[in-house]
Amino acid sequence: MKMSGAWCDACDMYPYMEDIGTDILDKVMEAGKEFDPGSYCENDVRRAISAERPGPEDFAALLSPAAPPLLEDIAERARKVTRDHFGNSVGMFTPLYTSNYCENQCRYCGFSCKNSIARARLTPEEIEKEMESIAATGLTDILLLTGESRKYSDLEYIGMCVSKAAKYFSSIGIEVYPLNSDDYGYLHRCGADYVTVFQETYDPETYARYHPGGPKRVMSYRFNAQERALMGGMRGAGFAALLGLRDDWRKDAFCCGMHAYFIQRKYPHAEIAFSLPRLRPFSGHKEDDVKVSERDLLQTAMAYRLFMPFASETISTRESPVFRDGIVNICATKISAGSSVEIGGHSDVADKGDGQFELSDTRSVEEVREALVKLGLQPVFNDYVRSDR
Repeated sequence: MKMSGAWCDACDMYPYMEDIGTDILDKVMEAGKEFDPGSYCENDVRRAISAERPGPEDFAALLSPAAPPLLEDIAERARKVTRDHFGNSVGMFTPLYTSNYCENQCRYCGFSCKNSIARARLTPEEIEKEMESIAATGLTDILLLTGESRKYSDLEYIGMCVSKAAKYFSSIGIEVYPLNSDDYGYLHRCGADYVTVFQETYDPETYARYHPGGPKRVMSYRFNAQERALMGGMRGAGFAALLGLRDDWRKDAFCCGMHAYFIQRKYPHAEIAFSLPRLRPFSGHKEDDVKVSERDLLQTAMAYRLFMPFASETISTRESPVFRDGIVNICATKISAGSSVEIGGHSDVADKGDGQFELSDTRSVEEVREALVKLGLQPVFNDYVRSDR
């Protein structure tokens, strides 16, 4: 199937890939083309900071090179907006990787099928063991992840993982390969609440360069995953650009924000979330050309906060403890704890698999909780109650 519109994929859609006929991709691509980071000045940034509800132009200004000299002013405003909508609460969760088999060849990922790593897939019994270990920490929010392999992590396997999680956790997110809307509907009925998909980069040429093989190479199918998830009944959708892939990180951050913005306008009931990842080393690999600093990431997070004040923001263990503690005191509202990106990393299962990337923050759930309390913040283990419980 060939995609129509203002642009096309690097390759055809796979036969199983659903085309929902949406125009949001074209809107985001058009907005991205018009975004010129160097065209904004200090007055534009000050206008954005003081705006009661910043629009796309204000969002662009907040991401521009004119913004860093005013980061303290932006931080003050971002902290106020965060407190107005979220209070002092910070949600806590942990990821559970159940498989690292993958069909893609992403040049930046430890799970790439081209990498020689220890592969593993947890059995139902091992998944139960992992979940029991996580639940013992008091966490009730879990994110389930797999490598992108329809062979080793088929829909029934993912559904089994979700169904087991529903026995232990009140909020269940999934971060798996993109699915069709009816597949998301099935996982929602199993107990999944929200879907997170990293678009990685919004530039088609960069996207094709970093994804030379596998289903992930079809950029449009990945892009429309959040909309298909909402069509399938999920209550929330998470968005992310992997900052550091594209020469100008600002353009990916801007497109990611606009992606969420257009989805929110079309699905006003949806709970929107941003993740804030930068490239991380994996299996000894080092990225020598990453040009995204902690300050750049903070600028992105604060721009998201002012642009979409109700959206949740997650800061992962890719970042250092000091930076994570600082950003939750400004604009991030969700933090992972007791994390492991290895297969079987939460318990003593026999068949463990290598992780996706190197962690920077290895603190336990209790250590992260204590750090939040010292900052005067309220760690939240449960912010969702299922109506069927």
